[in-house]
Amino acid sequence: MLRLGAFLLAVLSLWIAVASPLSALHHQLLSIHMVQHVLLMAVVPPLALIAAPPLQWLRWPLIHPVLSWLAPTVALIGWHIPAVFELGLRSHWWHDAQAASFLATGLLFWAPVVGASTGFATSASWFIPLYLFTATLPCDALSAFLVFCGRVIYPTHLATPRPWNISALGDQECAGALMWVSITFLYVVPAVIITMKILSPAERQVV
Repeated sequence: MLRLGAFLLAVLSLWIAVASPLSALHHQLLSIHMVQHVLLMAVVPPLALIAAPPLQWLRWPLIHPVLSWLAPTVALIGWHIPAVFELGLRSHWWHDAQAASFLATGLLFWAPVVGASTGFATSASWFIPLYLFTATLPCDALSAFLVFCGRVIYPTHLATPRPWNISALGDQECAGALMWVSITFLYVVPAVIITMKILSPAERQVV
């Protein structure tokens, strides 16, 4: 039942991110782009990995903690450089490439976490809370910049009509705050759960 529920939630989250009416607003609102970003990097991947047999993912030869940590960080920073971000706004191909890279690097990132939480990587479980916590730092830095810089970073959003009379700067601040809060919550909660599991008396006896 857990795997079935995770699979259904993963499919629903993926649909919201790339095919729902909400996703059509990503060109107009940076906050919608951030919703897509969070879903593709931090919601769909762990749900998909839970739905799939964990050992199958952990045997994937590309998975290494350093690569798994660096890949989404590079994707996050790289795609939010203004010149690169504008490519995704002006080209469907680049936007699809952006979405695919978020999803792929999200799968890489969450594979060690899901493995540790399901017991297939217990020898490295102690490393996962630090792995998750440090991964919030690039997101926090980008989010803080978007919230507090005081100017619109992406020129296209200045010229694009926006629904609900949201200003371009207000939309950018909302996008930064949304990513800041959601990523922190989505990364810290699993870190706390895994830490509690490591410190539990039953786990210490096994180790």
